Amino acid sequence: MESTNTRWKGKGFAEIARSNPMSQTLDQLQQALTQQPKTRAILSGQCALLEATPAQADLLNRACLGRPIVTAEKDKQWFELGLEEALYLHHHMKCLPIVCENENPMSDDELWARMKSVTKRFPVLYKAYSHLRSKRWVVRSGFQYGADFVVYRHHPALVHSEYAAIVRSPGCDSTRGGEAQLESWPDLQCALRVCGSVAKTLLVLDVDSKSCMAEERGPACLEEYTVEERVIKRWTPEKCREGSQTVGTIEN
Repeated sequence: MESTNTRWKGKGFAEIARSNPMSQTLDQLQQALTQQPKTRAILSGQCALLEATPAQADLLNRACLGRPIVTAEKDKQWFELGLEEALYLHHHMKCLPIVCENENPMSDDELWARMKSVTKRFPVLYKAYSHLRSKRWVVRSGFQYGADFVVYRHHPALVHSEYAAIVRSPGCDSTRGGEAQLESWPDLQCALRVCGSVAKTLLVLDVDSKSCMAEERGPACLEEYTVEERVIKRWTPEKCREGSQTVGTIEN
C-alpha cells in the first residue's frame, strides 16, 4: 500500500514527522508502560479505561492511541482505549495488562471472548487494525466517513488521513450476523463518492482464514488470518480521452 496523496497540514510538518518516526514513539510507549508495574487498563463495555502517568499520557497522545478523558482529578489522566487499541497494546506489544470491572486479571482467551461478544466482527476488525499498525500507519475510527477506519501516514495533527478503510471477510460476514460489504455496484459507488468528497482513497481490506470458526480458538487464530489490500479509485473519463495529458488508472 503506497501513499500517493500525502497532504501535510503545514509547512515543515513532513520534516517533523521524519524526525519523530512513529516506530520510535511506540517503542518509547512500550517501555513507559512496562516500567510501571501498577499500570493496567480496565475493560468496560466497548472500551478500556487506562489511568496514565504524565509521561505515559504524552506518549499515548504522540502515538495516537486512545482519547484523553476530562475529569475533575487534576493529578490523574485517564484514557479511553478502543477495543482494537487495547488488544494491540496487550497482545501485540505485550505492555498493558487488562483487568475486568472487579479488577481481576483476564487471560487472553477471556479477553478475546469479552471483546468478541461486543461485536461479532471484532476478530477481523482487530486483524485489519493490527495489520495497518504493524506497518506504522496511524489508525483511527472511520465512523464519520462510513468506513471502519481512517488511515494516516503520521499523527493527525500533522497530516490529513489518506485512506478510508473498509474491512471485509469474504464468505464469513453472513455467519457473523452482518451483511457482506461492497457486494453491489451501488454500495461501491457510494463508498467511492464519499471518499472522493473528503479527499480520501478507498482501501478495502479482505481478511480471510481457512475456517470461519477459527476465531473460536482465541487470539491464537490471528496467525491463520491473511489480509489482502485493494486500493480502489473512480475512473474519470475526462482523464482517459485521447490527447489528454493525464492518464487515469484504476488500482486493484
